[in-house]
Amino acid sequence: MKVNSHAMNFCVVLTLLCSTIIISCEKKTSDDSAKANLQIRLTDSPDPNVSEVWIDVKDVLINLGDTSSWTSVIGSHAGEYNLLDLTNGKDTILSDAEIPAGTISQIRLLLGDNNYLITKTGEKIDLTTPSAQQSGLKVQVNEDVTGGQLYRLILDFDAGKSIVKAGNSGNFILKPVIRVISFMPSGGNLKGVVLPDSVRTSIFAINGADTIASTYTDTTNGNFLFNDIPAGTYSLSYLPTDTSFKEAQQTVSVALGATAVADTVVLEK
Repeated sequence: MKVNSHAMNFCVVLTLLCSTIIISCEKKTSDDSAKANLQIRLTDSPDPNVSEVWIDVKDVLINLGDTSSWTSVIGSHAGEYNLLDLTNGKDTILSDAEIPAGTISQIRLLLGDNNYLITKTGEKIDLTTPSAQQSGLKVQVNEDVTGGQLYRLILDFDAGKSIVKAGNSGNFILKPVIRVISFMPSGGNLKGVVLPDSVRTSIFAINGADTIASTYTDTTNGNFLFNDIPAGTYSLSYLPTDTSFKEAQQTVSVALGATAVADTVVLEK
C-alpha cells in the first residue's frame, strides 16, 4: 500500500489483547456468584514503516447473548492510544469491571474522531472511521463465561487490511479487519505487600526450577501484583534493594481464575 508519494508497505498486525477476560467470582453474596470480572487489554506488534498509529477509544461495550442489548462496560479507560507503544509484550488495560456470567456474543469498541498514523518521515495521515464512530467496531465472540474462571480472549487487528485509500482523494479510511485468534482458560493473579514500604523490593515468582515472573513493590505502600500467571504453587523470593535488609521467602498457591493474596512480608535487618 502506498502512503501519498512514499512507497511504503503498510502492514501492521496488531494483537488486540482484548484479552485477558478475567472471570473471577468473589463469593461474598449469592449475587456475586453470578458475576465475573471483565478485564480488557490492548497490545500491538511493531511495524518498520510506521512510527505511530493512534486510535481514539471512546467506549467498550459487550453483548451478552441478546443481539439487541449492548452494555457499556463500567470502568472502561477511554483515551487515545498509540498502538506502537504497546509492543514486545507491553499492554494497556482498556477496561476492568464486573459483568454477569453468561454468553459473550460480541464485543464493540466505539471510536472517536482523532485516529491517525505517523510515517517514518513524520507525515501525519488522518484515518476517518465513519462506521466505527456510529456503531462501533464489532467482533463476534460467541463464548460462554462462568464464575470462578479466568479466560484470555486474543483478537488480531490486521491494520494492513484495515487502512484503505479512498479513491483519488488522498484520504484514508479505517475499516478494521479483526478476527478472534483464541479464547481459552488462563491463569490467576497474585498480590501482596512488603514492609517497610520505603524499601523497594524485587519479587520473583518461582515454580519448580523456573522463574515465571518478576516485579517490584511500588514506592507508595509496598504493594506488588502479578497479573495472569499460570495456576500452581509458587516460591516467592523477596530481594530488597537496600542490602541492609535480609532476603525473604514464602510459598503461595495460585488458583485458576482467582486472586491469591500472599502474607504480608516484614523485612528484617
